[in-house]
Amino acid sequence: QTFFHKRVVKLECRHCMNILCWRGMRAILLADTSIELYSTDLPPPNAVEMSGDDYCTSNCACHIRDLVCAGCGNQVGYHVTLPCRNCMDSCNNGHFWMFHALECKEVERMDDSGQKHLIWGKLPPTHEDLQKLKEKTSKKRSIFPLYPVECIR
Repeated sequence: QTFFHKRVVKLECRHCMNILCWRGMRAILLADTSIELYSTDLPPPNAVEMSGDDYCTSNCACHIRDLVCAGCGNQVGYHVTLPCRNCMDSCNNGHFWMFHALECKEVERMDDSGQKHLIWGKLPPTHEDLQKLKEKTSKKRSIFPLYPVECIR
């Protein structure tokens, strides 16, 4: 697969610097290749929240829901809650969490040696990667900074 050689990036919210994703990949929107995105197979816990109801776009029959940053509430992307047949049949990386490039700050993720950029072909499975991140954060301060947020529900 062609995406195995792509670099893994960490994404931060451009508005509040909250970490949105540790397993990001540069991507383009299949329905409109002029739109740059980032995608991931799994956002970190408590990094983003789904907002509103599912909706479909005019480009395909996928059901999507907006994503907001858990730190500041700004809309940062969307989650494909139900992919359509056409999108599943086309070339895709299996990522259903999408982040708008203009709403994120990209930080290159390094491998365990700290010397090389991490690529998708060398990325551990999600459960192992999350365990490594938990171990790192138990030794340091939290990787998910807490920001005061006023919530009205």
